[in-house]
Amino acid sequence: MKSLREPDNKALSPSEIEHSLTPGWEQHDQIISKTYSFEDYYQTIAFVNAVAWTAHREDHHPELTVSYNRCRVAYTTHAINGLSANDFICAAKVDALFMP
Repeated sequence: MKSLREPDNKALSPSEIEHSLTPGWEQHDQIISKTYSFEDYYQTIAFVNAVAWTAHREDHHPELTVSYNRCRVAYTTHAINGLSANDFICAAKVDALFMP
């Protein structure tokens, strides 16, 4: 039985991907990513912890690249070797965590 929080994991078409990209998110091959900037390390790590909690709840884990005042979040769906609706849903949830 499919989880209610897990959308149909089929690879999106190029036009679906283009339509789904929101401001700040970029596509590189089969990955979408966005870099968030913060004032200091504490804010960066607080954001990383919030992303980790969200990823755990969604059972969809991004690649995170963390530095002192930045965090790059990247999503792809390895099981389908492409981008799924779930990647964009999780990206939107990460955006909702960020309060500039």
